[in-house]
Amino acid sequence: MTTPTKTAVVTGASRGIGRAVALGFLKQGYTVWALARSDEALEGLRREGGEALHPIPLDVTDEAAVLAACRTVLQAGAPRVLVNNAGISVSAPLAKTRTEDLARVMAINATAPYLFCRELMPAMAAAGGGRVINIGSVASIRGAAYTSAYCASKHALMGITRSLAVEFARKNVTVNQVNPGWVDTDMLTQAVNTISKSTGRTEQQARDTLASMNASGRVIQPEEVAAACLFLASEEAAGITGAAIPLANGDFGS
Repeated sequence: MTTPTKTAVVTGASRGIGRAVALGFLKQGYTVWALARSDEALEGLRREGGEALHPIPLDVTDEAAVLAACRTVLQAGAPRVLVNNAGISVSAPLAKTRTEDLARVMAINATAPYLFCRELMPAMAAAGGGRVINIGSVASIRGAAYTSAYCASKHALMGITRSLAVEFARKNVTVNQVNPGWVDTDMLTQAVNTISKSTGRTEQQARDTLASMNASGRVIQPEEVAAACLFLASEEAAGITGAAIPLANGDFGS
């Protein structure tokens, strides 16, 4: 296996947190494998990234596609960094949360990161080491009403993070998780729309309500999550593994 270069794999890279993370690593001189469902959605990122940006359109719920993408990455050498960012949320009372809703949330938020770790981490270790960064949520460490499926998936991701951190601790591969509160992404927009329609509040009132749930009292920007990822990928963070890094949510894990 080749020596790891400054290469990062980022899932859900076409928008929101994933886009900010991909651009952050590109600015640091990394070659970035940007994975997202739509090739069209990756087009804008491709224009900004130039030759250092390698887009791979795929659905992370398709295991065969995930395995193929990992083979493509490994053909160019073991990556230095893996950022498992792709994720979705479902908000509904328990009685209205369908089995297929739970299955899809778990597939994207927990199973897909597990597959990427399984396929890429051994190669990272064999090549000398690396960094895995999972994008979780405050829902990784506490519960919330009407999001049982989402909370289940993010708690599962935290378990994966901590288990693999121990398994690879002596192989120079760190595994950490960034757990932000509400971030200014499409997920926030969807939540604002849902609250506004169901309660009659204005969209600004709904947004302010969500922002107040963050200990900072404001919505986090995707670039702030990207900055945390860049730090965890740095040499200075070599001694940090199995950590749950909170961003503006006031929860420090357990």
